[in-house]
Parts: sequence; structure tokens; C-alpha cells
Amino acid sequence: MAAADLIARARAGDGQAFGELTEPYLRELQVHCYRMLGSFEDAEDALQNTLLTAWQSLGGFEGRASLRTWLYRIATNRCLDARRAASRRAAKEWDVPGVEPPEPTRLGEVVWLQPFPGALLEGAVEVSLGPEARYEETESISLAFVTALQVLPPRQVAVLVLRDVLGFQASEVAGMLDSTVDSVNSALKRARASLQRRLPSVADHPPPPAVGSPAEDAIVAKFVHAWESADVGALVALLTDDVFMSMPPMSFEYQGRDVVARFCAGLFGAGRRFDLVPSRANGQPAFGAYLRSPNGLRHGVGLYVLTLTGDRICAMTRFDNSVLPWFGLPRSLPSR
Repeated sequence: MAAADLIARARAGDGQAFGELTEPYLRELQVHCYRMLGSFEDAEDALQNTLLTAWQSLGGFEGRASLRTWLYRIATNRCLDARRAASRRAAKEWDVPGVEPPEPTRLGEVVWLQPFPGALLEGAVEVSLGPEARYEETESISLAFVTALQVLPPRQVAVLVLRDVLGFQASEVAGMLDSTVDSVNSALKRARASLQRRLPSVADHPPPPAVGSPAEDAIVAKFVHAWESADVGALVALLTDDVFMSMPPMSFEYQGRDVVARFCAGLFGAGRRFDLVPSRANGQPAFGAYLRSPNGLRHGVGLYVLTLTGDRICAMTRFDNSVLPWFGLPRSLPSR
């Protein structure tokens, strides 16, 4: 059915027609909200608010821009509202019984960060980007990129994502934000400079292996073997010298192979052993971690996401077990 007919039906109150109009854009809008907010749950809320606003204001859609651009305008402004209204979540206290962590290298700023399930990225990041996009889709959904966005001022985040990630023209972005092209260009210049300071330089590390390649599979297999057998030496051999570990919603962050090794040794202490179930988050290898108990039941304790560089791991991010259901992972596994 032609878009004009669907719009006419939706304006007349036909919810099914509205659903047909918006369904092709839902996945990419959800990823857009996630990039801006850094939280999977907040992105879900922002997407629902976007659809509600679009449904209520469809009568004002004049077709001067495409429906996709109009939806991005609404979604961006709903995310800006959420960023301005949010009292960012407080950090969670250390909650691993029987484990005393090393002194953290520093305390992280972005404790509200959440992972994005790989299954929901299918078809969402292969959208047609504008000619001015500067980032590859995989890089622009990575945990490092999304984390770096969260410390930028809200309007700078919006401008950078719309211009450099999605490739909208400056005039389009100015229209979305009720701003001017000069203001958009100025915000983009500041955002690029801030992001460059926070993201690791491409020269610092070789690129990660291709997704699903034998090289990626080899690193993942070595990591799983080292972790499940609590072999700290084998694990350390996989890490870069400057490996970085974070664990939102806890603020502890560790930088460097030695301190990350001490942290992992503490987790494996007192005979604690784990089983890992593979997944993907933010386009990166991920694992549900399950602690083996004396009765044979294995309890989900968190999700680990790896950032790879060449044939090494340059970052590990640990999320708590509340995120496991988003990845289709159970809270516990039966005894083997």
C-alpha cells in the first residue's frame, strides 16, 4: 500500500496503518535512542515515547521531509528531553560476596551504561547512511563509542550522531533541532574534538578481527577455556598491556594487565568456578557467566563483553545479571 494511503488511514485513527508506516524504522530508531542514552531500558522508553508522539502529531506531518527524517526528529528530541530530565543513576555498591576487589584505578563516570543485545542489531545498523557519515556501523555501536558519547553535552551528542553516524546533512539536523546550520556545525566541531580525546586512537591498537572470523573464534575459544578453568596465566596472555576493565552499574574501573589479573584471580579465589554461555552485545563477543554451586546448579552472575584488538583483548566490561534476559539467557542453568 502506498505511504500516502497509509498516512491518510493512520490520520483517521487506523492503528494498523500507523504500525505499517513505522515498523520499517523501529530497529534503527531503537539503536539511535540507545546511542544517545547509553541505556537499553531508557532507549526502549524513548522509542515508545517517540511512537506515541508520532501517533498524536501525525496530522501535522506535512511531508516536506521524509517520514524517516520526521521520526528521527521526534526520537532525537525525546532523547534530549530524557537526557535533560534524568538524574543519572547512582553507582551500585560492590556486591560479590566473598570477593575483595583490588583498589580500583579510578571510578567511572558512566555507571548507567547497559549492553545492547546483538540479536536486535540485525537489520538495524545496515541502514542506508548519508554520504557524510564518518563512522562504520560496527564502530558506532561499540561500547567504547557509546560510553564516550555519554559524557558529551546532550545537543553535541545529538548533532554528532545525526551527522557523523547517520550522515544527515547539516541543514536537516538544524531542522530537527530547531537550530541553525552555523550552530549545528559549531556543536559538531566541539563534539568531534571531545570524542577524539576520549576514544582510543586507531594507531594505538590494531583493528579487531572480523566478526565471526576464524581469528575471532580463536581468541574467544582461548578466553572461554582460560575463564572456565580459572587459569589466570592463560587469561593474562590474552590481554594487552593497557587492558581496561569496567563493571557498570558499579563505578570500579581497572587499567593495566597486572591489576585486571589480580581482579580476575580474586573472582576465581575460594574455588569459585564459572561456565560461560556465548552471546553478542554491541557487535562484540559476550558471555553469560554462571557460577557453579555445590548442588550442581549454576547461577547467572553477569554478562562479560570483550573488546578485541588484533589477537588480544583490550577491554572487558562486566554487567550484572539483570541484563541476562535481554540476551535470551536464563537466570540459572541446570546441573550437568
